[in-house]
Amino acid sequence: MGDKAYWSSRIEADLASIANSNQRLSMPVANPVYEPQYLFDLAERHLRLMMRQYSRGDQVANIGRNFPDLIEAWERSNQKATEVCEKESIQSCRDWVFRLDNLNHYNWCFRLIGLALALNIQSSLWDRLVKLVGGEGEDVLLDKVIGSRDTSRRIGEAILHPVPYTKLLDCVDADPDVQPGLLKLFVENWYKGLKRPQQQKSKSGMIEPYWYSFGDPAKNPLSMGSYFGRWCTEAVGVVKAFSIDDSLCLGLEHYPGDLIHPRERNASSGQTTEKRWFRKFFW
Repeated sequence: MGDKAYWSSRIEADLASIANSNQRLSMPVANPVYEPQYLFDLAERHLRLMMRQYSRGDQVANIGRNFPDLIEAWERSNQKATEVCEKESIQSCRDWVFRLDNLNHYNWCFRLIGLALALNIQSSLWDRLVKLVGGEGEDVLLDKVIGSRDTSRRIGEAILHPVPYTKLLDCVDADPDVQPGLLKLFVENWYKGLKRPQQQKSKSGMIEPYWYSFGDPAKNPLSMGSYFGRWCTEAVGVVKAFSIDDSLCLGLEHYPGDLIHPRERNASSGQTTEKRWFRKFFW
C-alpha cells in the first residue's frame, strides 16, 4: 500500500515533526510531567521514519542513520520518567506499558532488535539498545536472538507470546534443512497472529500492537497518514543472527528482505531493480 506521493509526503512530515520536537526540547519545558511521554513519542517517530524510508525504497545504508537518535530519545524518556515519578509521587507518566509480557512493548523491542541486527549497528549502540530492552531471562526467543550477538545473555525458558512467536522459535531451534519452511510459515502468519480476540483485550498485557490497524481502510485509512508499512523485522533479525536460508520468504508481503539482501533501490519510483530471472523465480 502507498505510492510515491504518499511515502514522500509522510517522510517529509516525519522530518519536520522530528525537527520541531528537537527545537522544543532545546527550550525550557512548560509541562515537565509530559516531557517523558514527549521524548518516547519522538523515539517512536524515528522508527516510523526508518520504516517509511524502507517502504519508499531508500538505500538501506541510509535507513539506520536515525538509530542513534531513537536510542537517545528513549534513554532520555526513561531518565525523565524516573525524575518526574519521584518528584510527583506517581507510578507512571507515560502512556505505555514497559514490560515484555505486554505484546505491544514486546513487539516494539523485538522489531528494534531485529532491525539493529539487520543493519549491523555498531556495538556501542547495540549495548544501549539491549539495556533499554532489558528483560534478560524473561523470554526464550528474544533472549536467544539477543544472545546471538551478546553471548553473555541469560536465556529464559518460557515464551511470553506463543502466538505468533512460537513458530519463529521453532524455526530457530530446527535443523537447517527445515528452517526455510518454518521461517516462511512464521512470516505468513505473523501479522494475523498479532491480532488479539476482543475478549482478551481487557487482560493485562494482551493488546495488539499500536500500529496494527494503520492502513486499515475502515479503521485507519492511508488518508490519515499513520501507515508506515507492516514489516516483520523480527524475521530478518533472526535470519541475520542464525544464518538461516530465507529464500522462501523473498517477496512475501511482510518480509523486508532488502534489509539483508540489498539490491539497487529506486526511491523515486518506490521499486527495486533486480535481474529478470530473480523476479521470476521468487515472485
